[in-house]
Amino acid sequence: MTQQEINQAYNRIIGSLDNRELKSAFDSLQSLISGSREYAFQEDLDEMQETYKNLLRYRMDGVKDPMQDQIYRNVRSSAYELADTIRHKLLADTSTLHFYVRRRSLQHLPQIATEELHAQLSAHYEAGRASDFENTLSTLFNKIWLSGLFAGADEAAVRKIWMDGRLPFTVGCQVVSALVLSLQMTFDKEKLLLLFDAALITESEEVRIRALIGILLTLYIYRKRTSMFPKIADRLAILAENPGFTRILRTITLRFILTRETEKITRKLRDEIMPEVIKLRSKINKGAGPNDLGLVPGDENPEWQEGLAESPLGKKMEEFSELQQEGADVMHSTFIHLKNFPFFREMSNWFMPFTAEHPLFDGWSGDGMNISGIMTVLPFMCNSDKYSFCLSVMQFTEKARQAMFGRFYEQAAEMIEQNRNSLETKQRETEIISSRYIQDLYRFFKLYPARMDFEDIFIWPLDFHNLSILQPYLYDRESLTTIAEYYLRKNYFDDALTIYLRLAETQQENEMLFQKIGYCRQMTGDVQGALEAYLHADLLNTGSMWLARRIAGCYRSLKQPAKALEYYRRCEGLSPDNLSVQMNMGHCHLEMREYDEALKYYFKVDYLDTKSHKAWRPAAWCSFLTGRYDQARNYYRKITQEDNPDMHDLLNAGHTEWALQNNKKAVDFYMQAILKEDGAFYKFKEQFTQDIPDLIVAGINEAEVSLMLDQLKYLIDNK
Repeated sequence: MTQQEINQAYNRIIGSLDNRELKSAFDSLQSLISGSREYAFQEDLDEMQETYKNLLRYRMDGVKDPMQDQIYRNVRSSAYELADTIRHKLLADTSTLHFYVRRRSLQHLPQIATEELHAQLSAHYEAGRASDFENTLSTLFNKIWLSGLFAGADEAAVRKIWMDGRLPFTVGCQVVSALVLSLQMTFDKEKLLLLFDAALITESEEVRIRALIGILLTLYIYRKRTSMFPKIADRLAILAENPGFTRILRTITLRFILTRETEKITRKLRDEIMPEVIKLRSKINKGAGPNDLGLVPGDENPEWQEGLAESPLGKKMEEFSELQQEGADVMHSTFIHLKNFPFFREMSNWFMPFTAEHPLFDGWSGDGMNISGIMTVLPFMCNSDKYSFCLSVMQFTEKARQAMFGRFYEQAAEMIEQNRNSLETKQRETEIISSRYIQDLYRFFKLYPARMDFEDIFIWPLDFHNLSILQPYLYDRESLTTIAEYYLRKNYFDDALTIYLRLAETQQENEMLFQKIGYCRQMTGDVQGALEAYLHADLLNTGSMWLARRIAGCYRSLKQPAKALEYYRRCEGLSPDNLSVQMNMGHCHLEMREYDEALKYYFKVDYLDTKSHKAWRPAAWCSFLTGRYDQARNYYRKITQEDNPDMHDLLNAGHTEWALQNNKKAVDFYMQAILKEDGAFYKFKEQFTQDIPDLIVAGINEAEVSLMLDQLKYLIDNK
């Protein structure tokens, strides 16, 4: 069987098991065994099928046995495990996936037990042999990542490492990451339970938070399997007894949601901010002298700040700064191209916590500057990026390093002091650790050279609050509201709506909640659903201007202008001088073909609003429809001369001239309209055809319409 056929068969089996269709899963397993001729697994499959058939027979006979549910779970979990085992066996010798290639290479090396690696780590660390320590830690990482299902001895060996207080926290961190990656390849209950141990018994907060993130990812990936193991729910309940557990879960959930913004931030930096920076730099340097170019520290040109404040860059940079304060991954784009150092060829280094004791820094102290100390306390850089930064700096000349470090140290000093104060709180520490580790994971899954051989977890919703096993801890009103508000603020309306609907089940009197439900529905295109939610909210508060406008807007979208007008009138009562409301009332009358009434509102807006001229277009069109062609001509003249006319403006100006029997001017406007569409006559004709009934009312003979269109075609052909 080919690798593709094996994976397709495996996915069919897992799909059937996820849907609790055990007979189909057994049939697919039988096909996989037969197709691959791996008959060594036949006995296991036969035993499972026999047990399941007996269970079904007893059920159909009405025999009640308290062990039946347990037997069913055991059969189903055994089927999952058998499918995993067969797949690994079939891919072990031929697969080109990074996992199997590394596994095969490991087989040719001397096999060292985990206990022996533990002893070596302790010896190297105590003797100060940093390079040997890091090499051994990398070996341990790969051994755990590439391991099969854990047995009792494996668990005990890993647990002893976590309990060894003599080892640095980096060891526990790397063991956690290795377990997380191993679990991504294959579900292993024992490895998952080890992550629970790490979250419970280790002293390092870094290890605990990383372990909790690994637990959440594993529960998400295998959400169909975990229900079969009551012990997992029990361990989760024990973990939840720790103070602040729900808050930590919320923090991690929000941080994963925030990763959805990373690519948007990268595009914004590349397409908006950097071009503006380049423009500003060119503007500043036009008349700059030697000192203005930054050659003398502290002698910055005051025009720089002035130029920044006056440019569009100012607001964008302010927004960028707010995102950074929020914990968004603003550095990803900066370090995308700085992951090619030999350091990153070793997979374990993508997850290595940043420490000044790493052998990379042996014999290099930043030329007298404590750069490693500075990097350790900067919260906006993840560990991976800190290593990238230092590796890049190490390529500079000594003079360049000194110049850069001096400026960097000055700018970072205040931030360091602020971070020292903020790090005193447990909550801030949790946020920083979780952000750094999630960003490290993001770098790995997006930038690691062999990333295509790993399933990218960041393409998934990662909505942990929707996992049934986590609902006892994230189902409270505060957690759901916090997460929903975050989704709403980031414009993930579908996700926010799901939570708001859940909250609405028990909060029917919460007006703001139904406003948000309506808003989410409206933003996702469900106008009718939005209207229903808004009307529910309106019953609870009839004095909301915002709500009345939303209801009116929905009615307009649903082609019910008379109903919309009722609510705009309510808005008018609440805000008589609101010109936007006046405009919309005019639009409602226009849609109801009450053109004279519509004109009253447009004239009022035109008189009071001397800047935007937003009433010109509807007033011009209403004037045309009511036969006031000279008045329409005046408006279209102003639009075409003083505003930026679009294709519709030019088309309507042509209609007006034609109604006034000024055929040549009409043709001229029509040609301009066609050229606005880059000469696409069919687009022009589409709009023109819709207006034919209004042209006939304006006195244009129907026979002349086709003549006009033919004349325009000839003119276009001659262009």
